[in-house]
This record gives sequence, structure tokens and C-alpha cells, in this order.
Amino acid sequence: MISDITKSIAIIYLLIINLTAFIMYFSDKTRAIKHRWRIPEATLLFIAALGGSLGAFAAMKVFRHKTKHPKFYITVPLLVIFHIAVIIYVFLKLR
Repeated sequence: MISDITKSIAIIYLLIINLTAFIMYFSDKTRAIKHRWRIPEATLLFIAALGGSLGAFAAMKVFRHKTKHPKFYITVPLLVIFHIAVIIYVFLKLR
């Protein structure tokens, strides 16, 4: 059984990590346009893997960023599916 406090912490974590991913992808897109120092691709994928895949995916679509790179257009959606599956398992199966 998962306590309400644990669920709340998990939800807050997911909101923060997804917002962080969204902002990082936006920042990288802005830096690309301005020909400035970029956020490494490994960092962008790592933040998505830590739970920010939905934010990363949304940013990819909204800002049309990293949509032509197989490393991103394959990995990030797979991470979204994986994270949704984990959330469903944790929040529904372990009540």
C-alpha cells in the first residue's frame, strides 16, 4: 500500500522533472537559434529518462526541437510509454 504522502511526493517530483525537461528543451532550442553554447544531447535524454519524458516530448512538439534526430524521436516516445506504464502499475496495482 502506498501512502498519500508518498503519492503526493511522486506527483510533485513528476511535475517538477517534466517542467524542468520542458524548460531545458526550450532553452536548448533558443540557444540553437542564437548559435550559442548548447545543452549536451546526453543531458537532454538523461532528464527525460529521470521521469521528464512527457515534458521533453511536449517540448519537442511545441518547439519543433530534436524532431529529426532518431536518438530523440525514438527514445523520448519510448520513455513516455515506459513512464506511463510505471505510473499505472505503481498507482493502480499497488494501492
